[in-house]
Amino acid sequence: MEAAALKILFFDIGGILLTNGWGHESRKEASEKFGLDYDEVNALHNFIFNVYEIGSITLDEYLDTVVFNRPRDFAREDFKEFIYRQSTELPGTLQWLKEWKKECGFRIISINNEGRELNDYRVKKYKLHDCFDAFVSSCEVGMRKPDPGIFKLAMGIALATPQQCVYFDDRIMFVKAAQKLGIRSFQHTGFESTKKILESLKKEKFE
Repeated sequence: MEAAALKILFFDIGGILLTNGWGHESRKEASEKFGLDYDEVNALHNFIFNVYEIGSITLDEYLDTVVFNRPRDFAREDFKEFIYRQSTELPGTLQWLKEWKKECGFRIISINNEGRELNDYRVKKYKLHDCFDAFVSSCEVGMRKPDPGIFKLAMGIALATPQQCVYFDDRIMFVKAAQKLGIRSFQHTGFESTKKILESLKKEKFE
């Protein structure tokens, strides 16, 4: 691959820039805080969360199945607020990437699995528009990783070939899904290692 051909960087969000929006640790903490049966919550979550992530149901409809399937002694809004608070910025990467983007010469596009309410909240709260030129989010496109269709759609939006793209994700399964399509892909394991790769890509571009 000619380095000069590289023009698009694809990034996951959860696990790289921010914590996961609603991961198993958060569900376990919520179960303890609100007095829920974690095993039941987790089983129902696994049954329906994919439907939420592709935008077919709302957050309230997801909660109707997973939590509010019986009377509770706490308010729905309190539980939703707890969910939103689970999103926090991971050290290093996001603020650095916002600055690096200004002079890197690449377009940066997200490819992420996220339900609509959580996605909108995270984009606004953490000013992700300062980092990304476009968002290919599962809730908006009706597909979720590792469906190869979501990567193909992202390349179509970018008008780029696989050889012109690089993808970063913290989950090896999604890294391999992108690699199968010919996209050069890296597993994010920490800020310093990803920063080193990005600086190398920038150097290649301007050589």
